[in-house]
Amino acid sequence: MIPISLESGQPEDWRKLLREALRTPEAILAALGLEAHRATLAPDGASPFPVRVPVPFLAAMNPGDPSDPVLRQVLASQDERALTPGFSTDPLEEQFHSPVPGLLHKYQNRALLITTGACAVHCRYCFRRHYPYSEGHSGGAQLPAALAYLERETSIEEVILSGGDPLVLDDEKLAALLTALEALPHLKRVRLHSRTPVVLPQRIADALVRRLAASRLQVVLVVHVNHAQELRAGLPERLPALRAAGVTLLNQAVLLRGVNDSLAALTALSDGLFAAGILPYYLHLLDPVAGAAHFAVEEEAAFALYQALCEARSGYLVPKLTREIPGRAGKQSYAPTLGPRP
Repeated sequence: MIPISLESGQPEDWRKLLREALRTPEAILAALGLEAHRATLAPDGASPFPVRVPVPFLAAMNPGDPSDPVLRQVLASQDERALTPGFSTDPLEEQFHSPVPGLLHKYQNRALLITTGACAVHCRYCFRRHYPYSEGHSGGAQLPAALAYLERETSIEEVILSGGDPLVLDDEKLAALLTALEALPHLKRVRLHSRTPVVLPQRIADALVRRLAASRLQVVLVVHVNHAQELRAGLPERLPALRAAGVTLLNQAVLLRGVNDSLAALTALSDGLFAAGILPYYLHLLDPVAGAAHFAVEEEAAFALYQALCEARSGYLVPKLTREIPGRAGKQSYAPTLGPRP
């Protein structure tokens, strides 16, 4: 039994909050007092990748600041319309690694399930913003084929739940999926990659925590925080119950121009994460997805910044700088070149 309860009185309905998410750039600007900056939006406020921002996540943004680093991540802009060489709709060539719909098997001993095409927030740099979710997810009638594959491939020890975002599934669907995975005796771990707890902390409620605590599998939750401001939306207050449930908490971030491409931003992020009980895990170089080139940080600048971070913080506060290269058997990580102390 979990010794920490998240809910006193009537719990907040995260599903209602999700339904009430802001769906236009104009609505976001109005909520932050930035109506005068509509000229930066995509023409007519439209984008082929729709806008979605839960209202609780606005607490992470500074009203009246058009350059706010959190706002920049979720506001559709004219920059997304630019055609940039080398940026494609499938930058990781994921569809070549899908033996059955909704399942990716690229690396030894682990496989990834595309549980849903839905997300609580639409991040403008998302590497799956063009992914064909209608035919490429493992839900519904396609789930038995994915489970049969996992049952056959006994070398798989860990299943990664991704999407979309697995935590936009309701408790019943997520519990049923976990139960099916727990029935496979060769599985040892389940890893959930989710931005939902960051943008909608109300999703971390008692029912979810109890189900994760009850799993026979080791549970790892990899949240996605790019900037220390994002912790203001309420995530840290929800984490003690997860830790009490035995859930390992890690963070992955993406290095983004105009968001966190400074030493001050990265050190504040690592410090804030660790204070909240989350270990910095990955710092990804941007995947070259069409529509996100304006977020790219030049490699030379990225490496210099990473080396500065390694010098500024203890090793456990420094995430791995990494990028995923299509066709590789694992992510490519970068080590700093540190000279002797003077």
